[in-house]
Amino acid sequence: MEAVAVIVALMFAVFVALGVIAVVRSVRAVKRGVDRTVTQARRTVEDTRLKAKQYVQPGAPGEVAELRLSLRTSMRATQEALRVAAPDDPSLSEALALFKRLSAHGQEIDADLKRLEAEPDKARVAGSLPELRERVERVTHGADSLRWAAQDRARQFADDDLVVLSEQIRMEAGALRHWTTEEEPQATPTAAGSGARTPGTATGVGTEGAAAPGAEPERPAITARDAWQPGYSWQKTRRPESTT
Repeated sequence: MEAVAVIVALMFAVFVALGVIAVVRSVRAVKRGVDRTVTQARRTVEDTRLKAKQYVQPGAPGEVAELRLSLRTSMRATQEALRVAAPDDPSLSEALALFKRLSAHGQEIDADLKRLEAEPDKARVAGSLPELRERVERVTHGADSLRWAAQDRARQFADDDLVVLSEQIRMEAGALRHWTTEEEPQATPTAAGSGARTPGTATGVGTEGAAAPGAEPERPAITARDAWQPGYSWQKTRRPESTT
């Protein structure tokens, strides 16, 4: 009885541990989902604010908002393109490493632009814009180059695969239509059979090349269609001719 009680207690402890692990994993999954949703919502709100500020506030404040929006849009598009293409193309690992380094510079520039938004001195803002604009252009150009290269690479792979697939389909279609291939031309009649008759043919006596009187004619070779006769369950079996 004591052994049974120990086994039952161990099983109960295992079930409780498994339940706790399942609950913890579920909570973590829910938390990650909530974090992603909150991050996406904050990103959408920030982009909407920058778009509104770009058109509402002219001058340096509107240009700062335009630079931030351009930087964020380019970096986000490149990140998504590399994330989608990387699992199918291991060669993009170097591109991912370069984009990670580029992202650090992009985040630094975005932080500088964000601080510049809150700067009350308009002269200082106008003086800092040329340098920041150049840095934003360099970062966005690098991000766009990586994104376009990854997209061109994926499109080239798809085109090459389509060419190979089309060739395989063409070959398979030709193999399925085997009855349309030209048969080998029959042998041309000899001069003895097509020209003047020899003494043997005139007197009715066969020559060396003539067939014997009782010989059977040569049967045609079995073609691929005759050799392969598929049977289907709905076909009726042909009855012998002697069956009434």
